[in-house]
Amino acid sequence: MKTLKYSRQRESIKKCLMARHDHPTADVVYASIREEFPNVSLGTVYRNLNLLVELGEIQKLTCGDGKDRFDAVVAPHYHFLCRKCGAVMDLPLKPMPETERYAEEAAGVKVDSHMIYMYGTCTECLGKAEPDH
Repeated sequence: MKTLKYSRQRESIKKCLMARHDHPTADVVYASIREEFPNVSLGTVYRNLNLLVELGEIQKLTCGDGKDRFDAVVAPHYHFLCRKCGAVMDLPLKPMPETERYAEEAAGVKVDSHMIYMYGTCTECLGKAEPDH
């Protein structure tokens, strides 16, 4: 296996993700990284994000809105997506390995992982609900 050369930019991208809990898009990470590396290109950020995903150091979330989001938490966990504001947040649920077992029994397959997204309205948007007239 080829040895990966150290990259200050890649390390900064990883550190940026570890400090956030909002599951940013590559564009948001790019804007944040530019503060430290003003000459970094968006392509470099995308390449490094994808490399970190391949290495298993971060995960990519495809949430159905056309924008991939990134998460530094690689341990199994679930996500909630607000249909109103687009927020993506971790759900405080324990992993449910029985879900994999049910799928294996129902489909006759071998499941090695799963990802669950739940959709609805976040508490902040619920608080902004328009009053009845």
